[in-house]
Amino acid sequence: MVFKKRTFHGVEPEELTPDQTAELEGRVADLLTAVPGLDASDVTVTAQGNTIILAGFVATAAEVGRAEEAARQVHGVAEVINRIEAVAVRSS
Repeated sequence: MVFKKRTFHGVEPEELTPDQTAELEGRVADLLTAVPGLDASDVTVTAQGNTIILAGFVATAAEVGRAEEAARQVHGVAEVINRIEAVAVRSS
């Protein structure tokens, strides 16, 4: 198996410092809390460089899409890996 070096339009992605990575994580997380129709209280945001990993649970598939779309809008995000799962809320 051959692995190619990761590039974006032939240009290597910028390497972010740990402070920049944490700041990017925070900006994405802050935005998710403000997205209409999205309860992101059970969603985690992790940045690996300029790649954002979303994980956790939301109530609907539409919310999964809203979260990913919002994360992609944040300046500095090159890629979003969406591991959010939609789970039906059970009433007791």
